Amino acid sequence: MKILVIGGTRFFGIPMITRLLDEGNDITVATRGITPDTYGNRVKRITLNIYDSASVKEALSGKVYDVVIDKMGYGSLDVRNILDSVECGRFIHMSTAGIYKLDHRNIQEQEFDGKCIPLKWCSRGDDEYDEVKRQAEAALCQKYAHLDWASVRCPYVLGKNDYTKRLLFYVDHIMKEIPMNIDNVDEQLCFANEEEMGIFLAYLADKDKVQGINACAKGTMSIREILTYVENKTGYLARINNDGEEAPYNGTLSNSLCTEKARRFGFEFKNLYEWVPELLDYYIECVRKERKS
Repeated sequence: MKILVIGGTRFFGIPMITRLLDEGNDITVATRGITPDTYGNRVKRITLNIYDSASVKEALSGKVYDVVIDKMGYGSLDVRNILDSVECGRFIHMSTAGIYKLDHRNIQEQEFDGKCIPLKWCSRGDDEYDEVKRQAEAALCQKYAHLDWASVRCPYVLGKNDYTKRLLFYVDHIMKEIPMNIDNVDEQLCFANEEEMGIFLAYLADKDKVQGINACAKGTMSIREILTYVENKTGYLARINNDGEEAPYNGTLSNSLCTEKARRFGFEFKNLYEWVPELLDYYIECVRKERKS
């Protein structure tokens, strides 16, 4: 297939593009040209600014792809910039679990329907992140309903290449004995795996009529479990008090996503207990090396 990937030069975009290339697809990567990639001559490249309609039109006008995978776009304006410029058979949008009310377990896709909210044209910074993402799906449901599209809704993504360093925050603060302000230590949270997310996005490239779909690891885990694991591995104790640094997952209540729809499409996610401990071990070693240097 001829596939355009918008973004994809870091984090889970890397395993996604690697899988698509390994499957023999013809890949074009569109970015601002700021972050270098390691794909060499295996991909074609386009330079554009997804948030600038003139830039997108100039770069994509007249081009035709079997699939467009958008990892950079935020809101409805970004979706419009792309889909009004390029012709494609399928459009895959990177969304977020934040489009839901994240306060209960087993959240199913039908709990958010982009057809049921007023469509507003917006992009990054025009509103709260979750609302901007809702509007992207509203645009797909209302203006581009004739297209075959998928919107992948995932929670916090964890992995060695996570540039947000949110999980690393807890390891680093424990091992450096820095106080943390954590307001949800016993809430049960769901997470996605970096490698799996990339593979899942690639997997959807040839799947018809997906629309909104949840993507996350099986199971949930509390911050307390994470802290206890690091404490037991390192001998340091977490320092939690209200005057400490604000922890990155604060405010998130117990929740989980139902991935039965993904299973119906033939994809099975791993349990997070299969890989989170290994990731924590990696971060522990990173902090140890930093302290020795």
